[in-house]
Amino acid sequence: MSGVWVFKNGVVRLVDGAEAMEGGRHGSGGRRKVLVHTASNEIITSYAVLERKLSSLGWERYYDDPDLLQYHKRSTVHLISLPMDFNRFKSMHMYDIVVKNKNSFEVRDMMM
Repeated sequence: MSGVWVFKNGVVRLVDGAEAMEGGRHGSGGRRKVLVHTASNEIITSYAVLERKLSSLGWERYYDDPDLLQYHKRSTVHLISLPMDFNRFKSMHMYDIVVKNKNSFEVRDMMM
């Protein structure tokens, strides 16, 4: 039994690889997720933009792993780890940022 678990409309189901690929591209109505800085209502379009927003919230760049872009906030134990390539910045990374920065960021659907 192989495939991908998909959560849609409150239901979790196992779909095969082909259906999962199609669902990822078209199943959400041509939508993709974007990270938005709530105070400025600005969509995060690059790591440079994200780094400016995170720095203003007290996050510092952490240079421990050359394969990841990481940020640490001294007042917490939290660490944000992101892929070096912004094209690999996925919704799971966005939600990680949202959880660690309540009221500063949100994830929205954007029509393509």
